[in-house]
Amino acid sequence: MSKKNTPPKKGTEAAIDKKLVPQPENAKTEKLLPHTADATDEQMTTNHGVKISDDQNSLKAGERGATLLEDFILREKITHFDHERIPERIVHARGSGAHGVFKLYESQSAFTKAHFLNDIETETPVFVRFSTVAGSRGSSDLARDVRGFAVKFYTQEGNFDLVGNNMPVFFIQDAMKFPDLIHAVKPEPDNEIPQAASAHDTFWDFISLMPESAHMIMWAMSDRAIPRSLRMMEGFGVHTFRLINQQGEAFFVKFHWKPLLGVHSVAWDEAQNISGKDPDFHRRDLWDAIESGAFPEWELGLQIVPEADEFKFEFDLLDPTKLIPEELIPVQRIGKMTLNRNPDNFFAETEQVAFHVGHIVPGIDFTNDPLMQGRLFSYTDTQLIRLGGPNFHEIPINRPVVSVHNNQRDGFMRQTINKGKTSYSPNSLGNNDPAQVKEEDGGFTSYAERIDARKIRARSDSFFDHFSQATLFFNSQSEPEKNHIIDALTFELGKVKTVTIRERMLSILFQIDDTLAKKVAYGLGIELPKNISFPVNGSVPADGKQEDYQSRKGSSKIKASAALSMANTVKDTIESRKIAILAADGVNGDAISSLKAALENEGAITEIIAPRLGNVLTSGKYQLTADQSFLTAASVLFDAVYIPGGKNSVEALLAEPNAVHFINEAYKHCKAIAADQEALPLLNASFIKGPEEGVIVENDHSVLASKFRAAIAGHRFWEREKPRKVPA
Repeated sequence: MSKKNTPPKKGTEAAIDKKLVPQPENAKTEKLLPHTADATDEQMTTNHGVKISDDQNSLKAGERGATLLEDFILREKITHFDHERIPERIVHARGSGAHGVFKLYESQSAFTKAHFLNDIETETPVFVRFSTVAGSRGSSDLARDVRGFAVKFYTQEGNFDLVGNNMPVFFIQDAMKFPDLIHAVKPEPDNEIPQAASAHDTFWDFISLMPESAHMIMWAMSDRAIPRSLRMMEGFGVHTFRLINQQGEAFFVKFHWKPLLGVHSVAWDEAQNISGKDPDFHRRDLWDAIESGAFPEWELGLQIVPEADEFKFEFDLLDPTKLIPEELIPVQRIGKMTLNRNPDNFFAETEQVAFHVGHIVPGIDFTNDPLMQGRLFSYTDTQLIRLGGPNFHEIPINRPVVSVHNNQRDGFMRQTINKGKTSYSPNSLGNNDPAQVKEEDGGFTSYAERIDARKIRARSDSFFDHFSQATLFFNSQSEPEKNHIIDALTFELGKVKTVTIRERMLSILFQIDDTLAKKVAYGLGIELPKNISFPVNGSVPADGKQEDYQSRKGSSKIKASAALSMANTVKDTIESRKIAILAADGVNGDAISSLKAALENEGAITEIIAPRLGNVLTSGKYQLTADQSFLTAASVLFDAVYIPGGKNSVEALLAEPNAVHFINEAYKHCKAIAADQEALPLLNASFIKGPEEGVIVENDHSVLASKFRAAIAGHRFWEREKPRKVPA
C-alpha cells in the first residue's frame, strides 16, 4: 500500500495531539483541554496569521474620507464580532460550569463493564454544567426553577454524558409533550412576559390539565427550586438506565449525586432580594469556591434493580414522573466527583459544551422510558443548529480523551484533516480501516432486549397513577417545608389571572392532599370546587375515573421518606459559608480576630461590613479593613451575622439604619446570629429581643465561637418564620 494512502496510526487523530486533550490528572491539574490561547506577549495578527500594524483605524480614502471596502482587517474584525454569539439553548440557557475529576471507590464489575466504573486507580476528567431551565442567558440565578446538573465524563472508552437535574422526576411522561411544556413555561408569546418565571397563566393552564405533572410540581414548589448554592444541591439522572456487566446480565439503575456539603436552600423572599442584589449569585459562589480551593464534592450513588424485579414495585420503573424511594432501594455511594478548576473561557467551554443523553459507553444502555427515547433525538438535533453543524464534537470542550476514527467527513466547522482515499466501509483501498471492534474487545453492543409488540400510540396503565408519589413527597416534608410549598403555590397561582385555571389547579392539589388544597384555596380567597370533574386529565382523557383517583389516594405502602426532606440533610460543616461581621470605629478588634480565626480554621469565609469602605479603627487603636459597606452589602448574600462589642462601634451602628435592617433581614430569613454581650443594645433595636435558638449572645468568645459554629452548620432556624413575621 502506498504511503500516501496510509490511514492515521491507531491512537492518534489528525490535528489533535495527545498532550492537548483532557488527561486524567490530580486535583492540581492546570490544563486539561486543547488549543488554549494563553495571554502572552504575542504580536497581533489576523485570523490567518497576517501581522497587523494598525488595529485602531480603518482604511479610508484620505483622513476624512470614506472607508474602503478593501479593508480586509476591518471586515474580518467586524464580521467576527457580528457572529460572536451563537443561538442560546432553548432550555438551560443560563449556566455555569467547572472542570474536575471523578474517582471510583470500589469496582462495580458485578453490574457493569463500563471501564470508568471498574477502575479504582484512574481519575476520570469531568466537565460539569449547572443551569436554570426556563430563563434566558441574562436572567437571574435565583429564579424558582429546576436546575440542570449535567456531567461529561471523559472516559477511556469515550465520553459518557449524565444529563440530569437537581430533581429526580420530570413534568411529563412522554417526550411528545416536551415542546408543549416548554412553550407553556416560557414567557407568554404575545408580550414576552414574564422572564424566568412559571407564575403565569399559560404554565398553570398546561399543568392543571396535566395531572402527570403533579409529582414534579411538588418538587418545583419546594425549597429544592431555590438552592443556597449549586454546590449544595443533589443531582439525578431522572431516567432509569441499564447497566450491563461482562456476562451480559442487565440491571436497572438510577443515578444520584449527593453533595458532601448537604442540601440547602434560601428563603423565597431572600431569593427575590438576591436577584436584585446579585443576579449572578450562584455562578459567583461556584467560581469563588473553586478559586479559593474549597472544591465542591459530590458522591455518585446508584440505585440498582435486578432485571427480574422490574415489575415488583407499585410504580413503573420506566415512568420519569416517579422515583424509587430509598427505603425500597438504598442509594449505594460508589465514588466521588471533585470540581477543582474553573473554565479558562466561558464561551469556549461553558457555552459551547454539548451534552447528550445518547452519549453512553459500553456497560451503560437505555431503557424504554418514553421521555428518554425522545431526548435521544432532540439533543443531536438541537446541537446541529446551535453549534453550526454536525462537527460540534470537534470543539475542544466536547472532544473525548481517546482518538476518533470513523468515516464521517466534511460539514460546517470541520477541523480534522483526514488523510487517505477511503471514507466508507468496507473498503480494500484503505486496508479496511477504521475496522469494527468486537464486543469482547470493547466494542459497544446494544442490550438484546426482547421486543414483541404492535405499533401503537398509547401509554401503559402502569403510567396512570399521578398522585401517590406527589402525596408521598408532601407527607415527607417537615412542617416548615410544607408551609413553603403552600406559600409557593399560593404565590404562583396568585399571579394567574384566569380564575378557572386556579380552580382547576385546586382540583389537582386536592388529589394530593386535602389540607394542602384547602390552605392554598384560603390564600387565594376562593373555595375548593364543590364538584371536581373527572377525568382531571386534559391530555389523555381516558386516564381514570373518579373512583380510580380515590382508590389510589394515599395508597402507597411508604407513607413518608426521610430522603425527600431537606431537614434530614448534612448539617455538620461550615466550609465555605459566608459570615458578615458588622463593625464600626471603636469595635472590639480582639473579638473579631478570635472569631475569624475560629471560623476560618473550619473553612468559613468572613467579611467585615462597615458604614463605609476603608479602615476601621478598633478600640485597641489598630486598624482593620472593611470588605464591604452597608451600601454594597446585604444580609441575603451571607449565611450568618456576627456583631462584636465595642461601645463606640455599637453606638455608630445604632445610628446606621442599614445596620439594623441588616440584622432584621437576617433574622427574618432564619439565619444564625451571634453577638457579644456588649452588642445587646443593637439587638434590642432590632426585632430580636435576646438569645433564642439560632441567636447566640456570649461574653466568652471561645464559647460564642463554638455555639455559633454549630448554629451556622444547622443552616436555618425555619421555626422562626411562623410565629414572627419580621417586616425587614
